[in-house]
Amino acid sequence: MKYSHSRAGRQFLVLLLFPLLVVDLLFPLYSQPAYADSTSYPPGRSLQDIIDAAEPGDTIDLPPETYQGPVVIRTRVTLRGGGRATLINTTVDPAITILADGVTLQSINVQHDQDGKTTAIQVKANEVTLEGLAIHTGGYGIMLRDADRAKIIHNRIRWFIPQGQPAGERGNGIDLYNSHGSQIGNNEISYLRDGIYLENSRNTTVDGNKLTYLRYGIHCMYINGSKITNNVGEYNTTGAMVMGVTNVVVSGNSFAKQIRNVHSQGILLYDVRTSSITNNLVEGNRVGIYMEKSAENELRDNVALRNFIGIQLSQAAGNQFHRNGFIANVIDAEAVDSAENVMNGNYWDSFQGMDVDRDGISDIPYAINPFYQRLISRNSAYQLFFQSPGMNFLSDMFAGDKASGSVDQAPLMKLDTKAPIGAVRKDGTVMVTGWLLLFVSVITIIYLGVLRS
Repeated sequence: MKYSHSRAGRQFLVLLLFPLLVVDLLFPLYSQPAYADSTSYPPGRSLQDIIDAAEPGDTIDLPPETYQGPVVIRTRVTLRGGGRATLINTTVDPAITILADGVTLQSINVQHDQDGKTTAIQVKANEVTLEGLAIHTGGYGIMLRDADRAKIIHNRIRWFIPQGQPAGERGNGIDLYNSHGSQIGNNEISYLRDGIYLENSRNTTVDGNKLTYLRYGIHCMYINGSKITNNVGEYNTTGAMVMGVTNVVVSGNSFAKQIRNVHSQGILLYDVRTSSITNNLVEGNRVGIYMEKSAENELRDNVALRNFIGIQLSQAAGNQFHRNGFIANVIDAEAVDSAENVMNGNYWDSFQGMDVDRDGISDIPYAINPFYQRLISRNSAYQLFFQSPGMNFLSDMFAGDKASGSVDQAPLMKLDTKAPIGAVRKDGTVMVTGWLLLFVSVITIIYLGVLRS
């Protein structure tokens, strides 16, 4: 049986549109939810008037308008913009100041035109929720001061320059001081100074954030008992800078392409104690993991991949390194004044070990040689001779007492499968595009087959 071109074309069009109709019916991603028990206001009222008229506990659905800031919230209310209400602030005051406990802001667009130490949203109250906000700011994005148990989730924060104005001083995306027990998750922050800055803010969870084109993706100072997990940082000066902390977990993060500065690192640990750094992937950075003046920490199941220096230690003693993988780095490791670290069962791909009893562990230890690092610290011009035959010869001659340095007594002959070398940063857009391309390809093959029949 033969089909005409027009009939075949109609069948092709039906086949092409049917899956899209099914997706639209099953996944109404862009429809606005219907809220119950909320108050709607007619267009034209100022946002401050709307807030001032609310009773404690009220939920306010804003009309899809553009409002002028600044505004101050002194009553426990829920303010929802449905993704279409926009607040523009051109003053040096915060676009939104929250002074009441339990306030919730959802799906509001905030544009803050000022730079420097000014901020789009300032929180000075407890148990505040900021969710689904789109913030464009010339200064800071969200600033918390003495505000405990906040929930800051699913927000997008970017640097913004008003048209015709010069670039000013950038602030941090999310900035916490003396604000404990907060949850900061699944935010996207880019082009500001530091993505997430935490100081003197204990028991804080920073999870699943995406941080790009910043100085420090995550900057932590004195945040004891906190967790930094499952974050992705790319194209920053440093992925995560963790300083002056105890009992902190840094796990499941991916920091790649931190190469914008000669001092760029994937993870920087300074004065860190009794903390756990596990299952992280540091890839394509100048230094994968840099540790200084830190002790009694556990580094386990991390992978340093394609960095200039995989791991660099300075005055770091008494730490434990187990099942880490160092792969395709220009220099696997450097250590200066870093004795009495326990290294067992790490994989060093540049190390030629010997496994006589075939137990998967080299019978020859791997020693981190500090000669090159000490030499260039005295005269940086010697970096020109990196990996030269003469430099390698001198390194072997002046290796010194390996027993007093950092030595892996039982290096692995192959990478432990528990290390996160197979970690893939999932991008929903890429996955959807791939499936659509596959679908179009299959339909095209079917269509061409019908025309030939």
